[in-house]
Amino acid sequence: MRVLITGAWGQLGQDLMRAYADAQVLGLGSVEMDVTRAEHTRRAIADWRPDLVIHSAAYTNVDGCEADPDRAFRVNALGTRNVALGCQAAGAVMVYLSTDYVFDGRKVGTPYTEYDRPNPLSAYGQSKLAGEEYVRDLLDRFYIVRTSWLHGLHGKNFLRTILTNACQGKELAIVDDQVGSPTFTADLAPAIRKLAETGQYGLYHMTNAGACSWYTLAKQALAIAAERLPELAKKTIRPLTTEQLSRPAPRPAYSVLRNYNLELAGLPRLRSYEEALREFVLALDME
Repeated sequence: MRVLITGAWGQLGQDLMRAYADAQVLGLGSVEMDVTRAEHTRRAIADWRPDLVIHSAAYTNVDGCEADPDRAFRVNALGTRNVALGCQAAGAVMVYLSTDYVFDGRKVGTPYTEYDRPNPLSAYGQSKLAGEEYVRDLLDRFYIVRTSWLHGLHGKNFLRTILTNACQGKELAIVDDQVGSPTFTADLAPAIRKLAETGQYGLYHMTNAGACSWYTLAKQALAIAAERLPELAKKTIRPLTTEQLSRPAPRPAYSVLRNYNLELAGLPRLRSYEEALREFVLALDME
């Protein structure tokens, strides 16, 4: 099995590299493969002759995408098209990482399944959905994996920032009216490998089980961290509304993803986000 992973030095990419450590795996970052350049991308894929390409590279700065939608669509839409064309030419299976932001968040109280109609609110969500459409249009053998609220041990993320700020004594104020499914990349990466080995191509939601708000997630993480650093037990977090936060890009208020196709296919699902969160926080270097 020859595997090529784009975005290999991001937090998910690094865990994907670990998940395929026993395979012939090539990890490429944006320097080694600029997905916005069609011929460069096609050649990079052709040179490695992969059986499987996992496309985790993306422009994920949600507010940055809103400020510069051209860059968002160039990377997330046309970049994905270029990877798909490279897979088409090489005869490789493709895994494309997508997002909960393809939904508008108005389905409050009922998790989104793979059969709900997307309606992205932001340039980020729109560009990622356009990437999904290119994969569907260009390939017969593919997996589209929508996930959400990623945190891993090998990159920047919301939880690492919150805990760092808490250790530095900074004031914490977190939005409490956006609800989603936190997902640990150390769980997601091996689950993607297992899915890609099934041959059951298609669209899948893949997150850790359960849901919470960003505020609740931050409080839970802080409570776990306080088991190691008791001084953090005195730290408080102030809840904010999305309106108070006033960010440039709109966010879905409720973007919980039901892993429905995994359920229907009888495939393994990820553990609870609470269990994964504990492992994540206790493994962080917070000294």
